[in-house]
Amino acid sequence: MTRVTVRVPAKVNVQLAVGGVRPDGFHDLANVFLAVGLHDEITVTPADALSLTCSGPDAAHVPLDDTNLAARAARALGARYGREPLVHIHIAKDIPVAGGMAGGSADAAGALLACDALWGTNAPREELLEICAELGSDVPFSLVGGAALGRGRGEILTPLEVGGTFHWVFAVADGGLSTPAVYAECDRLRVASGTGATSEDIPDPEPSPALLEALRTGDAHALAAAVGNDLQAAAVSLRPSLTATLDAGTQGGALAAMVSGSGPTTAFLSANADEAEKVAEALRASGTCRAVRIASGPVPGATLL
Repeated sequence: MTRVTVRVPAKVNVQLAVGGVRPDGFHDLANVFLAVGLHDEITVTPADALSLTCSGPDAAHVPLDDTNLAARAARALGARYGREPLVHIHIAKDIPVAGGMAGGSADAAGALLACDALWGTNAPREELLEICAELGSDVPFSLVGGAALGRGRGEILTPLEVGGTFHWVFAVADGGLSTPAVYAECDRLRVASGTGATSEDIPDPEPSPALLEALRTGDAHALAAAVGNDLQAAAVSLRPSLTATLDAGTQGGALAAMVSGSGPTTAFLSANADEAEKVAEALRASGTCRAVRIASGPVPGATLL
């Protein structure tokens, strides 16, 4: 093979329940992922040295050095199989950058699967998922796609049954939000409220039974009543302008409005495709966000093209 392309999806967290901070600095999660139809495409070709390029919206904000998770994925697979990662990785970017939709994680999963195919290493699925977990908490789900419950830091996945298609609108904010900063602000707000912030203070996070049932039955209204994000208050605290975006989507007819992951992208659940178009138009007219995207899910994870 001289060229391999992999398509990888964005994600939305329909529930993000965050436990207290552990002694190692991480938080246990009950993270319900849904893969949605915004995709990056990762193409790898043989090269004299590891290199990266990127095209598409926000490409200028994508690092093209060893801090890029796609480059780290190629190195990690190469290290396992005694191969120098002599590949050029091109990222055709369509997932919003630094938006809480796991774009960087998707690129890592895509590069891992693409290098595995290019090199013919035929790594077992379990090994690919191990490497994904080493790269980052969201990377395993980018490989798997569909819908899943993430435990631990989000990397321990249990697939979930979904009985229909859910329609979403995403409002992309200007600039990013640091995920560690959002978690730190969540801890600060918990301490300020008097609950404490450690794993001894906060109950273990659990998925909502009502939410899991809404996914299983494909009931958008029931899902809207059950969605939740424990990081939302922290994201809004750090970026108060998100409140206006959330309000605009709600007033535009969204069934539910929430910060996506650690933000600053906001996600709006709609009853159907037509309602999603109306919500998107309301958000565009509001002037409260940089861009608006419509997508539905679940969709498959990293897929060879």
